[in-house]
Amino acid sequence: MTADELAGWLGAHPLSPSEVDCATAVMLKILDGKCKMSAVDKRVMAGLYDAVKDRPGLRFGDDFHALIARARRGTSEEMKNFIYEKRVLAETMISRPVMKAFKAMIREQGLFAGMASEEEVE
Repeated sequence: MTADELAGWLGAHPLSPSEVDCATAVMLKILDGKCKMSAVDKRVMAGLYDAVKDRPGLRFGDDFHALIARARRGTSEEMKNFIYEKRVLAETMISRPVMKAFKAMIREQGLFAGMASEEEVE
């Protein structure tokens, strides 16, 4: 999915602050190496995160985004462990129903439409 396609998708499906938090938590899971998504799905989710990271979330702000930016420049095992801890903390702050609803919404609203793989977002 190109940046323009993603912008169009977001225009049709604006994310709530709670959903921005969900996208942030998924990005942390991608970075800690525990995400079971396909490489294509990870790229789409990273693109989604990039498109919404400057929007307000309910729980996560600049500290989480700065951590993600540092981790994307390269991660040591120590950094992966720290990201894992932050991701687990993030996931405890978002209720399971909220995260499940976010995952269902992005699938149902076609975020992964036309992608080579539409494996479930973990």
